[in-house]
Amino acid sequence: MASKALDFEHGNVYSLFYKLLIPTLVGTLTMAAVTTIDGIFIGQGVGAAGVAAVNIAVPIYQIMGGVYLMIAVGCSVVASIHVSQKDIALARVKITQALLFTVFVAALINIIGFSFPHQVAKLLGASETLMPQVVDYMLWVLPSFLFQVWAGVGLFVIRLDGAPRYAMWCNIIPAIMNAFLDWLFIFPLGMGVKGAAIATSISMSFGGLMAMAYLFFFAKDLKVISIDISGRGFISWARNIAYQCKIGSSTLLGELTLAVLIYVGNLTFMKYLGDIGVGAFGIACYYMPFFFMIGNAVAQSAQPIISYNYGIGRWKEIKMASSLMYVTSLMMGVIVTLLFILIPDKLVALFVDTRSDAGVVAINGFPYLAVGIISFILNVSVIGYYQSIEQVKSATLFVCLRGFLFLIPCFILLPQFLHIRGIWLAMPMAELLTTLVIIGKTLLRR
Repeated sequence: MASKALDFEHGNVYSLFYKLLIPTLVGTLTMAAVTTIDGIFIGQGVGAAGVAAVNIAVPIYQIMGGVYLMIAVGCSVVASIHVSQKDIALARVKITQALLFTVFVAALINIIGFSFPHQVAKLLGASETLMPQVVDYMLWVLPSFLFQVWAGVGLFVIRLDGAPRYAMWCNIIPAIMNAFLDWLFIFPLGMGVKGAAIATSISMSFGGLMAMAYLFFFAKDLKVISIDISGRGFISWARNIAYQCKIGSSTLLGELTLAVLIYVGNLTFMKYLGDIGVGAFGIACYYMPFFFMIGNAVAQSAQPIISYNYGIGRWKEIKMASSLMYVTSLMMGVIVTLLFILIPDKLVALFVDTRSDAGVVAINGFPYLAVGIISFILNVSVIGYYQSIEQVKSATLFVCLRGFLFLIPCFILLPQFLHIRGIWLAMPMAELLTTLVIIGKTLLRR
């Protein structure tokens, strides 16, 4: 387990990329499947109202995910550069500091969630009808956040340590556990959305413990170590964390993009179609993490290669890795787009009866949503590239465009002209506009 599987110094870029891509893609998609499996069992066992309730609670999950990804990306970029410069001791310090910081963040979010559950649910847009289920799901999923951040940061480090297959299993095993526990808690035990939340908490906790076990006992180079966080040690810790957060800040914004997308979409559908619209949009939102995870997996596979070569100034290898990243993103985007255009009824049927009101709205909307999938995946990959070479301003600009400056106006304006179709087209339009800006910036640089 601790053997060094990847040689970033002398290995072929194409070989390294695909050795990282396959387990990373399988692992991240399996992790996204945890949420989707929840939705499938909730849709079949509770109904569209349960799907809507969980979808309303999802933004708080996305915020937590954004925080750990921000730290994970920043930590991984910094550690990659230190490894390329043969400073393993400093890389270990930065990794340990990052893991410690995520514990404090997870604790803070739990305190807020448990202290003000109804206020948080109302802020997220829960109606009086959905409030009990939203609160139920939120309170039972919150405890898993500590383990979620351990897994999130740990998997980046494990890949950098040369064990992408172990990182993959840290995702696959919890996903299998989650599927079984979802079935057990929702159907035989009849626990509804609370059962799905408990299943998620148990499976995510197991994945986090797997990651930490590797970093404590099996890592070859990048083991967790003891550090000083008092006096001068605290000042150094705060400075290092601030820099890692700066590098990964666009990833946090990227996760917040999903949270904003879900939040504003819920409000817009509630305005036009009520709970039925939120239920239909909730089905789509179970698939959106797959879009993000595909782009993120491609970016994560290229990131150690790009950051390592950036640390020693090898730009030819950086160009090769980034080209592989863009082509792979495009190909995967085309495949997912065709699925949403050709078989929307099959995708919706996994969650609800296709003859139900929510099912009909979702089936009609999926082809419009598909227009933006290629740009969505490509944009996430491009942002990952700029993070890998410490160009934080460019990465942050693109995230803000796709998640705020373009997305919110699209949700406000398009439904006024295109009604329900306009709501479905809001995300695609925001992503397409962002892609055009990226292309324009690239051409200007030349």
